[in-house]
Amino acid sequence: MANDDQVEDVIHRWQNTPEDKLKPEDYQQFKNLGSACLTQGDSGQLLKFLQEDKNQGIVRCMGCVLMAPLLNEVVKKEESLDRCQAAIAHLTTTCGPDELLRSLLELIEDIDPGAVSETILALVPHLQTALLRLGDGKAAGVGSALTALQQQLSRLPVPYSRQQEEADAHGLCRCCSALAAFARPFVEEVKGRNGKATAGDEELRTELLKFCMRSLREPLLEAELTRDRKSSLWLFATEILVTLPAIQESPSELLFFSPLKRSSSQSTESRACLAYLLFVQLIGIHSFPAVFSPLFVLQCNMDYIDQLLSSKKESHLLKGLALYAKSLESVQDNSLPASLLELKSFYSVPQNLRQVLTDCPMQHLRESGLRVFQLFIDKLDAEAKHKFFRCMLKTSNHAGVESYIVKNIKNQVEFSMKPGNANNGFLGEELLSLLGLVLSLPRGAQTDLLHSMDRVMESLNLLRYLLIRDKELRSATDVWEELSGIKEEYLKTLRVCIGISRGYYSSELKALRGDQKLKAKEAREAARSTGVLKSVAVRREEGSDMSPEVQHQVLQSALVTFDLMESLIVRIEEITEEKRKN
Repeated sequence: MANDDQVEDVIHRWQNTPEDKLKPEDYQQFKNLGSACLTQGDSGQLLKFLQEDKNQGIVRCMGCVLMAPLLNEVVKKEESLDRCQAAIAHLTTTCGPDELLRSLLELIEDIDPGAVSETILALVPHLQTALLRLGDGKAAGVGSALTALQQQLSRLPVPYSRQQEEADAHGLCRCCSALAAFARPFVEEVKGRNGKATAGDEELRTELLKFCMRSLREPLLEAELTRDRKSSLWLFATEILVTLPAIQESPSELLFFSPLKRSSSQSTESRACLAYLLFVQLIGIHSFPAVFSPLFVLQCNMDYIDQLLSSKKESHLLKGLALYAKSLESVQDNSLPASLLELKSFYSVPQNLRQVLTDCPMQHLRESGLRVFQLFIDKLDAEAKHKFFRCMLKTSNHAGVESYIVKNIKNQVEFSMKPGNANNGFLGEELLSLLGLVLSLPRGAQTDLLHSMDRVMESLNLLRYLLIRDKELRSATDVWEELSGIKEEYLKTLRVCIGISRGYYSSELKALRGDQKLKAKEAREAARSTGVLKSVAVRREEGSDMSPEVQHQVLQSALVTFDLMESLIVRIEEITEEKRKN
């Protein structure tokens, strides 16, 4: 390390050297000297040097190189914290703004992964000061700064529960508040132009819009936001929705008419979050135009709902289900026409919803999904219901969903039988096209009845109901005769299927009981390897993973199910015979 006299000589030379004559070695030596002061605990001496009038030329030219070591001390929260912050503040107002901005952006890009929030919180106020010094040419710098900051914030996990958000262990919430404060003066600048915007203002407005859209996607799309808890992320969301109209960006334009609608999935995610905040959380809804009909809002939101429901993330699915429900609630029951089902989103959203109902491991999402599924059905008119039921019966490939559709068909038939509600879709010839799909087995006599239990039971219940209420159907002789033919064919195939299945499951149960009696490991392993323990349920779930007790329960349950089906068939035949006698 150089002695004091050598240091004085170097400083004196810098004081008398024009800026354009300073060499890279000078910048490095200045940084080394400043870092040495900090390492040796002489932050006070460094601050004094930076603030002395005779050194301002040196500070203006080379001061930016000290930003990194000074910021490092601030992040570490050393005893010299206040002096280091004062030094940074002095550099921020003294160094050339262009060089200062470049230096600060480099610091953001090189943030230590373990100190993201601490570094951003220390940097943001000084970065704002540097940008405000740039004057009218600041738009590009503001855009670069916001992009760099948000890229770093995307590395932080988004707190999901209330407890996580209050703890804010990784500092994301504090950083979002700091980011909102950082953007505020630039928003005010655009807002204050009152229609007299320059090209620079337009560029700044564009950068602020990008910031808002990125914020909607990350972190707000991932966060849990509820009106009853005004959390820091809720306040950040509110800030974003206040910013949009302030920079002359109408949320309704962005959602319903923007050319962005044809852009990337990321942009769609941002607008999906915007729709959720507006229509579900009602943030900014007071300024939203009331001229749009509920049907128009639903149609526009379906693209965003589709985007959210196609995700596997819980936060996305929750928002998608909530937005779907809210968009449907304002629509009149039995009013959505069949022509809507021709639209891509009106086909894909129910299909995505079906995936939630059948594949999602989270029960609360499945329960919410089922409520929204029924709400959608309730909003369809009779023709649309008929078309939708046909589509779901053909495409769902899931007995639980199909049984729910069959139950809805029964409800619609019952509704149509009431005075003034008659329609062809659920009483006349068109009912037969639905019944042809309902009263059939996917693989004929080889159908896995245990897997198809829900659908078969609902189908038999529907058939029994139709036979009991035969008066309304007998008025159309052709319809009644064809229904009778469909019924006979269905019951005939179902009886054969039950017989085959009962024989199979009985033999499997007998083999399992025999195996349990032997209690020999070798016998059990031999039985499994030769398929003695196989069942339809076991084949799907790999029987070796099931305990003998569970296998026994599955097989016993299957036999009880076949008894229930058979008793329903007997009752249907009794009703048929009674009607024939009358």
